[in-house]
Amino acid sequence: MSRLLFVFFALAGAPLLGQPNEPARLVGQLESRTYVSPTGAFRMTIPVLPELGGSVTDTENVVTFQDNFNVLCTVAAFPMDATQRWEFSTRGTKDYLAYFFANFVMPDFQNTFRGARVESAKFSPVVGHGALFTYMLLPGGSMFAHRLSFVGADEAVPDAKRGNLLLTRNDWVFVLSIELAERVLERTTYHKTSDEEDEILRGRLVDLLNKIEFTQPAPKSSSP
Repeated sequence: MSRLLFVFFALAGAPLLGQPNEPARLVGQLESRTYVSPTGAFRMTIPVLPELGGSVTDTENVVTFQDNFNVLCTVAAFPMDATQRWEFSTRGTKDYLAYFFANFVMPDFQNTFRGARVESAKFSPVVGHGALFTYMLLPGGSMFAHRLSFVGADEAVPDAKRGNLLLTRNDWVFVLSIELAERVLERTTYHKTSDEEDEILRGRLVDLLNKIEFTQPAPKSSSP
């Protein structure tokens, strides 16, 4: 499963939605302003606009949305096998999500961004029937660093900050992730505290969650 999570970092930059003669090649489907996951586990309103350079790219399990300004978010859906269902049933929602993050999500962040660390984490029993929020600092991990026109010799690019929201639904684990773009783009004029950043990311993650409709995948047909 850890290998699947690597696409959080690999899926940056994709064909523009609606770009003439260059349609997006997706595993899932686009239905007007809706993205339909190939897993059958969810569908959602697309959170970026083609007029702003919005792009959509995906794999079987992860979809990434990005625009030319300040949006970078991913939605991942992973089926729970028998072992994961047992872990969930014995641990309960809160402990299971912490276990899943520590064993599958965090190692990929650390392997991809040296020095990646969790700044804070909170569980909400009311969001998504129980959701874990984690807020991370990723040295060199911004997907917006290329937008910086000038960086002085004595100026370091700020560590990227990402918020993640984990929840379960219909025997699937969902991981939503958003980068706080202005932390990098505004640089010296940016003066938010860590708590303020967490609140901003929490609001954006909940907004992203509200765009998702969870669906029940059709059972796989068995061979005669």
